[in-house]
Amino acid sequence: MLSAVLATAAQSQPASSPWFDPSDPGRPTPQARQALALLQSAASHGLEPQDYQVQALERSLAELQNGAEPAARERFAERLSAATTRYLQDLHRGRIDPRSIHYRFSPAERQPFDAAAYLQQALAGSGLAAAATAAAPQLPLYGDLREVLAQYRALGQQHPAWQRPLAPLPAAGKGGRKLESGEPYVDLDLLARRLVALGDLPASPAAAGTDAEPAQRYAEPLVGAVRAFQRRHGLGDDGVIGPATLAELQVAPAARRRQIELTMERLRWTPLQLAPRMITINIPEFVLRAYEVGPGPEGAIRVREEMRVIVGKAFSSMRTPLFDETMRYIEFSPYWNVPPSIARGELVPRLRRDPSHFEQQGFEFVDSASGAARAGGPSAATLDAVLAGQLRIRQRPGPRNALGDIKFAFPNSDHIYLHHTPSVDLFQRERRDFSHGCIRVEDPLALARFVLQEQSGWDEPRIREAMSAGKSATLKLEAPMPVLIAYGTALVKQTAGPVHFFADIYGHDRVLDQALRQRSAALAKAGAAQ
Repeated sequence: MLSAVLATAAQSQPASSPWFDPSDPGRPTPQARQALALLQSAASHGLEPQDYQVQALERSLAELQNGAEPAARERFAERLSAATTRYLQDLHRGRIDPRSIHYRFSPAERQPFDAAAYLQQALAGSGLAAAATAAAPQLPLYGDLREVLAQYRALGQQHPAWQRPLAPLPAAGKGGRKLESGEPYVDLDLLARRLVALGDLPASPAAAGTDAEPAQRYAEPLVGAVRAFQRRHGLGDDGVIGPATLAELQVAPAARRRQIELTMERLRWTPLQLAPRMITINIPEFVLRAYEVGPGPEGAIRVREEMRVIVGKAFSSMRTPLFDETMRYIEFSPYWNVPPSIARGELVPRLRRDPSHFEQQGFEFVDSASGAARAGGPSAATLDAVLAGQLRIRQRPGPRNALGDIKFAFPNSDHIYLHHTPSVDLFQRERRDFSHGCIRVEDPLALARFVLQEQSGWDEPRIREAMSAGKSATLKLEAPMPVLIAYGTALVKQTAGPVHFFADIYGHDRVLDQALRQRSAALAKAGAAQ
Protein backbone atom coordinates (compact mmCIF):
# COMPACT_ATOMS: atom_id res chain seq x y z
CA MET A 1 0.00 0.00 0.00
CA LEU A 2 2.77 2.43 0.86
CA SER A 3 4.40 2.14 -2.56
CA ALA A 4 1.07 2.87 -4.25
CA VAL A 5 0.61 6.00 -2.17
CA LEU A 6 4.15 7.16 -2.80
CA ALA A 7 3.81 6.60 -6.52
CA THR A 8 0.90 9.04 -6.69
CA ALA A 9 1.88 11.42 -3.89
CA ALA A 10 2.91 14.13 -6.32
CA GLN A 11 -0.61 14.44 -7.73
CA SER A 12 -2.52 17.67 -7.24
CA GLN A 13 -3.40 18.55 -3.65
CA PRO A 14 -6.87 19.49 -2.42
CA ALA A 15 -7.64 23.12 -3.16
CA SER A 16 -9.13 23.85 0.30
CA SER A 17 -8.03 22.96 3.80
CA PRO A 18 -8.87 19.35 4.66
CA TRP A 19 -9.39 20.27 8.30
CA PHE A 20 -12.49 22.50 8.03
CA ASP A 21 -15.82 22.06 6.28
CA PRO A 22 -15.84 24.39 3.23
CA SER A 23 -19.60 24.92 3.62
CA ASP A 24 -19.20 25.81 7.31
CA PRO A 25 -15.65 27.16 7.87
CA GLY A 26 -16.00 26.98 11.65
CA ARG A 27 -16.75 23.26 11.69
CA PRO A 28 -13.83 20.79 11.77
CA THR A 29 -14.00 17.90 9.31
CA PRO A 30 -13.97 14.24 10.39
CA GLN A 31 -10.41 14.16 9.03
CA ALA A 32 -9.34 16.74 11.62
CA ARG A 33 -10.78 14.56 14.37
CA GLN A 34 -9.07 11.51 12.86
CA ALA A 35 -5.75 13.33 12.77
CA LEU A 36 -6.02 14.31 16.42
CA ALA A 37 -7.01 10.77 17.39
CA LEU A 38 -4.03 9.45 15.43
CA LEU A 39 -1.64 11.79 17.25
CA GLN A 40 -3.23 10.92 20.59
CA SER A 41 -2.59 7.22 19.92
CA ALA A 42 1.09 7.75 19.05
CA ALA A 43 2.11 5.90 22.22
CA SER A 44 0.76 2.67 20.73
CA HIS A 45 3.73 2.86 18.32
CA GLY A 46 6.17 3.79 21.06
CA LEU A 47 6.09 7.47 20.04
CA GLU A 48 5.38 10.42 22.34
CA PRO A 49 2.00 12.20 21.82
CA GLN A 50 3.43 15.36 23.37
CA ASP A 51 5.95 15.55 20.51
CA TYR A 52 3.02 16.51 18.29
CA GLN A 53 1.46 19.07 20.70
CA VAL A 54 -1.76 17.09 20.58
CA GLN A 55 -3.20 18.55 23.79
CA ALA A 56 -2.57 22.11 22.62
CA LEU A 57 -4.18 21.28 19.27
CA GLU A 58 -7.26 19.85 20.97
CA ARG A 59 -7.62 22.99 23.09
CA SER A 60 -7.24 25.20 20.02
CA LEU A 61 -9.88 23.22 18.14
CA ALA A 62 -12.34 23.57 21.02
CA GLU A 63 -11.76 27.33 21.04
CA LEU A 64 -12.22 27.56 17.27
CA GLN A 65 -15.61 25.93 17.46
CA ASN A 66 -16.80 28.83 19.61
CA GLY A 67 -16.08 31.18 16.75
CA ALA A 68 -12.75 32.42 15.44
CA GLU A 69 -11.26 34.62 12.80
CA PRO A 70 -10.09 32.97 9.55
CA ALA A 71 -6.49 33.72 10.49
CA ALA A 72 -6.85 31.63 13.67
CA ARG A 73 -8.29 28.71 11.70
CA GLU A 74 -5.45 29.01 9.23
CA ARG A 75 -2.85 28.89 12.02
CA PHE A 76 -4.53 25.80 13.49
CA ALA A 77 -4.60 24.11 10.07
CA GLU A 78 -0.90 24.77 9.59
CA ARG A 79 -0.05 23.40 13.04
CA LEU A 80 -2.19 20.28 12.57
CA SER A 81 -0.68 19.63 9.15
CA ALA A 82 2.84 20.07 10.52
CA ALA A 83 2.18 17.77 13.49
CA THR A 84 0.59 15.04 11.36
CA THR A 85 3.38 15.26 8.81
CA ARG A 86 5.98 14.92 11.53
CA TYR A 87 4.09 11.96 13.00
CA LEU A 88 4.08 10.13 9.66
CA GLN A 89 7.76 10.93 9.15
CA ASP A 90 8.64 9.67 12.64
CA LEU A 91 6.55 6.55 12.18
CA HIS A 92 8.18 5.67 8.88
CA ARG A 93 11.80 6.79 9.25
CA GLY A 94 12.27 7.21 13.00
CA ARG A 95 12.89 10.27 15.12
CA ILE A 96 16.70 10.09 15.21
CA ASP A 97 19.22 9.97 12.39
CA PRO A 98 21.12 6.81 13.40
CA ARG A 99 24.39 8.28 12.18
CA SER A 100 24.11 10.96 14.88
CA ILE A 101 24.59 8.28 17.56
CA HIS A 102 27.33 6.27 15.85
CA TYR A 103 25.34 3.83 13.74
CA ARG A 104 26.51 3.36 10.17
CA PHE A 105 23.17 2.28 8.76
CA SER A 106 22.18 3.97 5.52
CA PRO A 107 18.61 5.31 5.73
CA ALA A 108 19.18 7.71 2.82
CA GLU A 109 19.58 4.78 0.46
CA ARG A 110 16.11 3.42 1.14
CA GLN A 111 12.93 4.38 -0.69
CA PRO A 112 12.39 8.17 -0.57
CA PHE A 113 9.53 9.25 1.67
CA ASP A 114 7.91 12.67 1.33
CA ALA A 115 5.73 12.80 4.44
CA ALA A 116 3.95 16.03 3.45
CA ALA A 117 2.96 14.67 0.02
CA TYR A 118 2.06 11.34 1.61
CA LEU A 119 -0.30 13.14 4.02
CA GLN A 120 -2.02 15.04 1.23
CA GLN A 121 -2.53 11.86 -0.76
CA ALA A 122 -3.91 10.05 2.30
CA LEU A 123 -6.40 12.87 2.91
CA ALA A 124 -7.48 12.70 -0.71
CA GLY A 125 -7.80 8.94 -0.83
CA SER A 126 -7.06 6.06 1.53
CA GLY A 127 -7.62 7.89 4.82
CA LEU A 128 -5.29 8.71 7.67
CA ALA A 129 -5.61 5.50 9.67
CA ALA A 130 -4.80 3.29 6.68
CA ALA A 131 -1.98 5.60 5.65
CA ALA A 132 -0.41 5.44 9.11
CA THR A 133 -0.62 1.65 9.13
CA ALA A 134 1.14 1.54 5.76
CA ALA A 135 3.80 4.04 6.83
CA ALA A 136 4.89 1.96 9.83
CA PRO A 137 7.59 -0.71 9.31
CA GLN A 138 6.04 -3.67 7.50
CA LEU A 139 7.88 -6.25 9.58
CA PRO A 140 6.30 -9.04 11.62
CA LEU A 141 8.66 -8.21 14.47
CA TYR A 142 7.43 -4.61 14.58
CA GLY A 143 3.81 -5.75 14.83
CA ASP A 144 4.68 -8.29 17.52
CA LEU A 145 6.54 -5.68 19.54
CA ARG A 146 3.61 -3.31 19.23
CA GLU A 147 1.35 -5.96 20.75
CA VAL A 148 3.64 -6.63 23.70
CA LEU A 149 4.09 -2.88 24.15
CA ALA A 150 0.34 -2.64 24.68
CA GLN A 151 0.58 -5.40 27.29
CA TYR A 152 3.35 -3.64 29.20
CA ARG A 153 1.55 -0.31 28.95
CA ALA A 154 -1.50 -2.01 30.48
CA LEU A 155 0.60 -2.95 33.51
CA GLY A 156 0.80 0.77 34.24
CA GLN A 157 3.43 2.92 35.88
CA GLN A 158 2.80 1.56 39.39
CA HIS A 159 1.60 -2.03 39.21
CA PRO A 160 0.86 -3.46 42.69
CA ALA A 161 3.37 -6.27 42.16
CA TRP A 162 6.17 -3.68 41.94
CA GLN A 163 5.16 -1.32 44.74
CA ARG A 164 8.15 -2.53 46.71
CA PRO A 165 11.23 -4.60 45.79
CA LEU A 166 11.48 -8.30 46.47
CA ALA A 167 13.18 -9.15 49.75
CA PRO A 168 16.88 -10.07 49.75
CA LEU A 169 17.66 -13.68 48.95
CA PRO A 170 18.48 -16.17 51.70
CA ALA A 171 22.14 -16.51 52.57
CA ALA A 172 23.91 -19.35 50.79
CA GLY A 173 27.32 -20.95 51.15
CA LYS A 174 30.55 -18.94 50.96
CA GLY A 175 28.78 -15.67 51.68
CA GLY A 176 26.57 -15.73 48.56
CA ARG A 177 22.80 -15.53 48.31
CA LYS A 178 20.44 -17.65 46.25
CA LEU A 179 17.09 -19.40 46.43
CA GLU A 180 16.87 -23.02 45.32
CA SER A 181 13.89 -25.34 44.99
CA GLY A 182 12.55 -26.47 48.35
CA GLU A 183 13.94 -23.54 50.33
CA PRO A 184 11.82 -21.01 52.28
CA TYR A 185 11.56 -17.38 51.16
CA VAL A 186 9.60 -14.58 52.78
CA ASP A 187 8.40 -13.02 49.50
CA LEU A 188 7.00 -16.03 47.66
CA ASP A 189 3.57 -14.43 47.34
CA LEU A 190 4.98 -11.20 45.83
CA LEU A 191 7.23 -13.24 43.53
CA ALA A 192 4.21 -15.20 42.31
CA ARG A 193 2.17 -12.03 41.72
CA ARG A 194 5.01 -10.55 39.72
CA LEU A 195 5.41 -13.67 37.54
CA VAL A 196 1.66 -13.83 36.96
CA ALA A 197 1.64 -10.19 35.82
CA LEU A 198 4.49 -10.92 33.40
CA GLY A 199 2.79 -14.00 31.96
CA ASP A 200 5.37 -16.53 33.16
CA LEU A 201 3.04 -18.07 35.74
CA PRO A 202 -0.64 -18.95 35.17
CA ALA A 203 -3.00 -17.02 37.41
CA SER A 204 -4.31 -19.55 39.93
CA PRO A 205 -4.45 -19.93 43.72
CA ALA A 206 -2.05 -22.88 43.40
CA ALA A 207 0.68 -20.57 42.16
CA ALA A 208 1.72 -19.53 45.65
CA GLY A 209 -0.82 -21.14 47.94
CA THR A 210 -4.09 -19.49 48.95
CA ASP A 211 -4.66 -16.36 51.01
CA ALA A 212 -5.52 -18.56 53.96
CA GLU A 213 -2.60 -20.93 53.43
CA PRO A 214 0.27 -19.23 51.59
CA ALA A 215 3.11 -21.24 50.14
CA GLN A 216 6.01 -21.66 52.57
CA ARG A 217 8.72 -22.97 50.27
CA TYR A 218 9.96 -22.22 46.78
CA ALA A 219 8.61 -25.08 44.65
CA GLU A 220 6.64 -25.85 41.52
CA PRO A 221 4.92 -24.22 39.73
CA LEU A 222 6.98 -21.19 40.81
CA VAL A 223 10.27 -22.87 39.88
CA GLY A 224 9.01 -23.57 36.34
CA ALA A 225 7.80 -19.98 36.03
CA VAL A 226 11.23 -18.70 37.06
CA ARG A 227 12.81 -20.94 34.42
CA ALA A 228 10.53 -19.37 31.80
CA PHE A 229 11.44 -15.91 33.08
CA GLN A 230 15.14 -16.74 32.92
CA ARG A 231 14.84 -17.93 29.31
CA ARG A 232 13.16 -14.65 28.39
CA HIS A 233 15.95 -12.61 29.93
CA GLY A 234 19.05 -14.30 28.56
CA LEU A 235 19.81 -16.17 31.79
CA GLY A 236 20.61 -19.80 32.42
CA ASP A 237 17.25 -21.48 33.03
CA ASP A 238 18.15 -23.53 36.11
CA GLY A 239 15.24 -22.23 38.21
CA VAL A 240 17.67 -21.02 40.89
CA ILE A 241 17.15 -17.38 41.86
CA GLY A 242 20.58 -15.85 42.27
CA PRO A 243 21.63 -12.19 42.21
CA ALA A 244 21.37 -11.90 38.41
CA THR A 245 17.86 -13.38 38.27
CA LEU A 246 16.71 -11.30 41.24
CA ALA A 247 18.03 -8.13 39.56
CA GLU A 248 15.97 -8.88 36.43
CA LEU A 249 12.90 -9.64 38.56
CA GLN A 250 13.22 -6.21 40.20
CA VAL A 251 12.98 -4.33 36.88
CA ALA A 252 9.66 -2.48 36.69
CA PRO A 253 7.31 -2.79 33.67
CA ALA A 254 7.92 0.87 32.77
CA ALA A 255 11.61 0.12 32.15
CA ARG A 256 10.74 -2.91 30.02
CA ARG A 257 8.24 -0.82 28.11
CA ARG A 258 11.01 1.64 27.31
CA GLN A 259 13.20 -1.19 25.99
CA ILE A 260 10.40 -2.17 23.62
CA GLU A 261 9.93 1.42 22.48
CA LEU A 262 13.66 1.84 21.79
CA THR A 263 13.77 -1.38 19.79
CA MET A 264 10.77 -0.24 17.73
CA GLU A 265 12.56 3.05 17.07
CA ARG A 266 15.58 1.18 15.74
CA LEU A 267 13.38 -0.95 13.48
CA ARG A 268 12.25 2.23 11.73
CA TRP A 269 15.76 2.87 10.47
CA THR A 270 17.25 -0.62 10.44
CA PRO A 271 17.22 -2.20 6.95
CA LEU A 272 15.97 -5.69 7.80
CA GLN A 273 14.75 -6.67 4.34
CA LEU A 274 17.53 -5.68 1.97
CA ALA A 275 17.46 -8.89 -0.05
CA PRO A 276 15.69 -12.27 -0.32
CA ARG A 277 18.48 -13.82 1.75
CA MET A 278 20.26 -12.07 4.63
CA ILE A 279 22.33 -12.54 7.73
CA THR A 280 21.66 -10.56 10.90
CA ILE A 281 23.50 -10.43 14.20
CA ASN A 282 21.76 -9.03 17.27
CA ILE A 283 24.57 -7.89 19.55
CA PRO A 284 22.80 -7.90 22.98
CA GLU A 285 21.33 -11.35 22.27
CA PHE A 286 24.66 -12.81 21.07
CA VAL A 287 22.80 -14.57 18.24
CA LEU A 288 23.17 -14.76 14.45
CA ARG A 289 20.22 -15.59 12.20
CA ALA A 290 20.37 -16.44 8.51
CA TYR A 291 16.97 -16.01 6.94
CA GLU A 292 15.06 -15.90 3.69
CA VAL A 293 12.24 -13.55 2.75
CA GLY A 294 9.40 -14.87 0.62
CA PRO A 295 8.31 -13.09 -2.56
CA GLY A 296 5.94 -10.13 -2.55
CA PRO A 297 5.57 -7.13 -0.20
CA GLU A 298 4.31 -9.37 2.62
CA GLY A 299 6.72 -12.24 2.10
CA ALA A 300 7.18 -14.53 5.07
CA ILE A 301 10.51 -14.44 6.87
CA ARG A 302 11.94 -17.91 7.37
CA VAL A 303 14.91 -18.39 9.66
CA ARG A 304 17.17 -21.02 8.08
CA GLU A 305 20.03 -20.97 10.57
CA GLU A 306 20.37 -19.65 14.11
CA MET A 307 23.51 -19.83 16.20
CA ARG A 308 25.36 -18.27 19.08
CA VAL A 309 28.04 -15.68 18.45
CA ILE A 310 30.80 -13.97 20.39
CA VAL A 311 31.00 -10.19 19.96
CA GLY A 312 33.34 -7.37 20.95
CA LYS A 313 34.08 -6.65 24.58
CA ALA A 314 31.66 -4.20 26.17
CA PHE A 315 33.94 -2.36 28.57
CA SER A 316 36.61 -1.38 26.07
CA SER A 317 37.24 0.21 22.70
CA MET A 318 36.65 -3.20 21.12
CA ARG A 319 32.86 -3.02 20.83
CA THR A 320 31.49 -4.47 17.62
CA PRO A 321 30.17 -1.56 15.52
CA LEU A 322 26.65 -1.52 14.07
CA PHE A 323 26.30 -1.30 10.30
CA ASP A 324 25.09 -3.10 7.20
CA GLU A 325 27.49 -4.30 4.51
CA THR A 326 27.60 -6.98 1.82
CA MET A 327 29.44 -10.28 2.21
CA ARG A 328 31.52 -10.74 -0.95
CA TYR A 329 33.90 -13.62 -0.32
CA ILE A 330 34.86 -16.46 1.99
CA GLU A 331 38.38 -17.41 3.03
CA PHE A 332 39.00 -21.06 3.83
CA SER A 333 41.90 -21.92 6.16
CA PRO A 334 42.58 -18.20 6.48
CA TYR A 335 45.64 -16.37 7.66
CA TRP A 336 45.03 -14.07 10.61
CA ASN A 337 46.61 -10.72 9.95
CA VAL A 338 47.07 -9.38 13.46
CA PRO A 339 45.60 -5.84 13.60
CA PRO A 340 48.20 -3.18 14.48
CA SER A 341 46.30 -2.24 17.65
CA ILE A 342 46.43 -5.83 18.94
CA ALA A 343 50.06 -6.16 17.91
CA ARG A 344 51.03 -2.98 19.77
CA GLY A 345 48.88 -3.45 22.84
CA GLU A 346 49.05 -7.21 23.37
CA LEU A 347 51.16 -9.37 21.10
CA VAL A 348 54.47 -7.48 20.98
CA PRO A 349 54.62 -7.11 24.79
CA ARG A 350 53.79 -10.82 25.10
CA LEU A 351 56.56 -11.78 22.64
CA ARG A 352 59.11 -9.64 24.48
CA ARG A 353 58.31 -11.63 27.64
CA ASP A 354 57.95 -15.04 25.96
CA PRO A 355 59.53 -15.35 22.46
CA SER A 356 58.52 -19.04 22.29
CA HIS A 357 54.88 -17.97 21.97
CA PHE A 358 55.66 -16.88 18.39
CA GLU A 359 56.38 -20.37 17.07
CA GLN A 360 53.89 -22.13 19.34
CA GLN A 361 51.04 -20.12 17.84
CA GLY A 362 52.25 -20.34 14.24
CA PHE A 363 53.06 -16.63 13.75
CA GLU A 364 55.28 -15.18 11.07
CA PHE A 365 56.51 -11.74 10.04
CA VAL A 366 55.36 -10.10 6.81
CA ASP A 367 57.01 -7.16 5.07
CA SER A 368 54.48 -4.30 5.10
CA ALA A 369 55.62 -2.94 1.74
CA SER A 370 55.93 -6.12 -0.33
CA GLY A 371 53.61 -8.47 1.55
CA ALA A 372 56.28 -11.17 1.49
CA ALA A 373 56.74 -13.47 4.48
CA ARG A 374 60.03 -13.09 6.33
CA ALA A 375 61.79 -16.03 7.94
CA GLY A 376 62.96 -15.96 11.53
CA GLY A 377 61.56 -15.47 14.99
CA PRO A 378 61.07 -12.44 17.20
CA SER A 379 63.96 -10.22 18.20
CA ALA A 380 64.24 -6.72 19.56
CA ALA A 381 64.80 -5.45 16.00
CA THR A 382 61.86 -7.26 14.39
CA LEU A 383 59.47 -6.30 17.19
CA ASP A 384 60.58 -2.68 16.94
CA ALA A 385 59.95 -2.91 13.18
CA VAL A 386 56.38 -4.08 13.92
CA LEU A 387 55.80 -1.08 16.16
CA ALA A 388 57.22 1.18 13.44
CA GLY A 389 54.86 -0.31 10.83
CA GLN A 390 57.65 -1.83 8.73
CA LEU A 391 56.63 -5.41 9.54
CA ARG A 392 53.30 -7.06 10.24
CA ILE A 393 52.57 -10.23 12.16
CA ARG A 394 50.23 -12.86 10.82
CA GLN A 395 49.19 -16.32 11.99
CA ARG A 396 49.42 -19.23 9.56
CA PRO A 397 46.41 -21.51 8.95
CA GLY A 398 46.17 -24.32 11.45
CA PRO A 399 44.43 -25.56 14.60
CA ARG A 400 45.64 -22.59 16.69
CA ASN A 401 44.61 -19.92 14.18
CA ALA A 402 42.44 -17.29 15.88
CA LEU A 403 40.04 -17.27 12.91
CA GLY A 404 39.53 -21.02 12.97
CA ASP A 405 39.13 -22.65 9.59
CA ILE A 406 36.89 -20.12 7.81
CA LYS A 407 36.33 -16.37 7.51
CA PHE A 408 33.26 -14.62 6.06
CA ALA A 409 34.31 -11.24 4.69
CA PHE A 410 32.21 -8.14 4.00
CA PRO A 411 34.70 -5.28 3.41
CA ASN A 412 34.16 -2.36 5.78
CA SER A 413 36.16 0.48 7.30
CA ASP A 414 36.14 -1.16 10.74
CA HIS A 415 37.74 -4.40 9.47
CA ILE A 416 34.97 -6.49 11.02
CA TYR A 417 34.15 -9.98 9.73
CA LEU A 418 32.64 -13.30 10.82
CA HIS A 419 34.88 -16.25 11.59
CA HIS A 420 35.21 -19.49 13.50
CA THR A 421 37.44 -19.90 16.56
CA PRO A 422 39.40 -22.62 18.33
CA SER A 423 38.00 -21.32 21.67
CA VAL A 424 34.65 -23.06 21.29
CA ASP A 425 34.07 -23.35 25.06
CA LEU A 426 33.22 -19.64 25.19
CA PHE A 427 29.99 -20.29 23.25
CA GLN A 428 28.57 -21.97 26.37
CA ARG A 429 28.71 -18.73 28.37
CA GLU A 430 25.48 -16.79 28.84
CA ARG A 431 27.21 -13.47 28.17
CA ARG A 432 29.53 -13.65 25.18
CA ASP A 433 31.40 -10.38 24.65
CA PHE A 434 34.99 -11.60 24.48
CA SER A 435 36.33 -10.61 21.06
CA HIS A 436 38.36 -7.64 19.81
CA GLY A 437 35.39 -6.57 17.66
CA CYS A 438 35.01 -9.28 15.03
CA ILE A 439 32.21 -11.81 15.40
CA ARG A 440 32.93 -15.47 16.12
CA VAL A 441 30.26 -17.92 14.95
CA GLU A 442 29.36 -21.16 16.69
CA ASP A 443 28.52 -23.25 13.61
CA PRO A 444 30.59 -22.04 10.64
CA LEU A 445 29.74 -25.09 8.52
CA ALA A 446 26.00 -24.38 8.75
CA LEU A 447 26.61 -20.73 7.92
CA ALA A 448 28.79 -21.66 4.92
CA ARG A 449 26.08 -24.02 3.65
CA PHE A 450 23.55 -21.19 3.82
CA VAL A 451 25.83 -18.66 2.11
CA LEU A 452 26.87 -21.08 -0.66
CA GLN A 453 23.60 -22.94 -1.18
CA GLU A 454 23.09 -21.23 -4.56
CA GLN A 455 26.75 -21.41 -5.63
CA SER A 456 27.26 -24.29 -8.06
CA GLY A 457 29.54 -27.10 -6.92
CA TRP A 458 29.76 -26.05 -3.29
CA ASP A 459 28.01 -28.81 -1.39
CA GLU A 460 28.83 -29.76 2.19
CA PRO A 461 31.64 -32.24 1.41
CA ARG A 462 33.47 -29.65 -0.67
CA ILE A 463 33.02 -27.02 2.03
CA ARG A 464 34.43 -29.40 4.65
CA GLU A 465 37.36 -30.20 2.42
CA ALA A 466 38.20 -26.52 1.91
CA MET A 467 37.89 -25.78 5.62
CA SER A 468 40.28 -28.57 6.56
CA ALA A 469 42.79 -28.09 3.73
CA GLY A 470 45.26 -26.13 5.85
CA LYS A 471 46.03 -23.96 2.83
CA SER A 472 44.50 -20.53 2.49
CA ALA A 473 42.05 -20.09 -0.40
CA THR A 474 39.59 -17.32 -1.23
CA LEU A 475 36.17 -17.91 -2.82
CA LYS A 476 34.29 -15.00 -4.37
CA LEU A 477 30.52 -15.18 -3.87
CA GLU A 478 28.48 -15.29 -7.06
CA ALA A 479 25.56 -13.82 -5.10
CA PRO A 480 26.88 -11.33 -2.52
CA MET A 481 24.80 -11.36 0.66
CA PRO A 482 23.77 -8.48 2.94
CA VAL A 483 24.97 -8.67 6.53
CA LEU A 484 23.33 -6.55 9.22
CA ILE A 485 24.88 -6.01 12.63
CA ALA A 486 22.00 -4.72 14.73
CA TYR A 487 21.15 -3.92 18.33
CA GLY A 488 17.84 -4.74 19.98
CA THR A 489 17.30 -5.40 23.69
CA ALA A 490 13.68 -6.53 23.22
CA LEU A 491 12.68 -9.29 20.80
CA VAL A 492 9.70 -11.47 19.97
CA LYS A 493 11.26 -14.57 18.46
CA GLN A 494 8.08 -16.07 17.05
CA THR A 495 4.63 -14.72 16.29
CA ALA A 496 2.41 -14.64 19.40
CA GLY A 497 5.40 -15.83 21.43
CA PRO A 498 6.74 -14.24 24.62
CA VAL A 499 8.90 -11.15 24.57
CA HIS A 500 12.60 -11.60 25.39
CA PHE A 501 14.78 -8.93 27.00
CA PHE A 502 18.56 -8.58 26.90
CA ALA A 503 21.08 -6.47 28.77
CA ASP A 504 22.11 -3.15 27.23
CA ILE A 505 25.74 -4.29 27.16
CA TYR A 506 27.06 -1.39 25.07
CA GLY A 507 24.86 1.32 26.59
CA HIS A 508 23.24 2.03 23.21
CA ASP A 509 19.75 2.06 24.74
CA ARG A 510 20.87 4.70 27.19
CA VAL A 511 22.31 6.87 24.40
CA LEU A 512 19.21 6.54 22.22
CA ASP A 513 16.90 7.24 25.17
CA GLN A 514 18.81 10.41 25.96
CA ALA A 515 18.72 11.56 22.34
CA LEU A 516 14.96 11.01 22.15
CA ARG A 517 14.35 12.87 25.41
CA GLN A 518 16.43 15.81 24.20
CA ARG A 519 14.42 15.88 20.99
CA SER A 520 11.14 15.85 22.90
CA ALA A 521 12.35 18.70 25.10
CA ALA A 522 13.32 20.75 22.04
CA LEU A 523 9.93 20.12 20.43
CA ALA A 524 8.13 21.09 23.63
CA LYS A 525 10.12 24.32 23.80
CA ALA A 526 9.33 25.11 20.16
CA GLY A 527 5.63 24.33 20.73
CA ALA A 528 5.46 26.63 23.75
CA ALA A 529 6.90 29.46 21.66
CA GLN A 530 4.11 29.19 19.06
